[in-house]
Amino acid sequence: MAKKERAAKKPLPRAGLLTKVVILALLAAIGWQLYSLRDQVESARAERDRYAAQVEEQQRENDALKADIAEGVTPEKIEEIARDELGLVTPGEYVIYDTSN
Repeated sequence: MAKKERAAKKPLPRAGLLTKVVILALLAAIGWQLYSLRDQVESARAERDRYAAQVEEQQRENDALKADIAEGVTPEKIEEIARDELGLVTPGEYVIYDTSN
């Protein structure tokens, strides 16, 4: 039993200078990795927010299209499409083209 007590009471050897330098270098490397991960997380959050805005815009567009489909074909809708896509002009209406661009 006395041997076990003496073995348990032996002091641990002190760490040398090289060991301390290696540990410090490892801590610095880990700190740098954490810093770069923080930047990656911030950029991922910004990208997620951009995608969320795109999804929201697309959802609004889909809802508008669903409403148009549910409404069916109306003369007003036909005229709107003809004006926007085909350039329909009614009699007495003037069209001004901006050629400055």
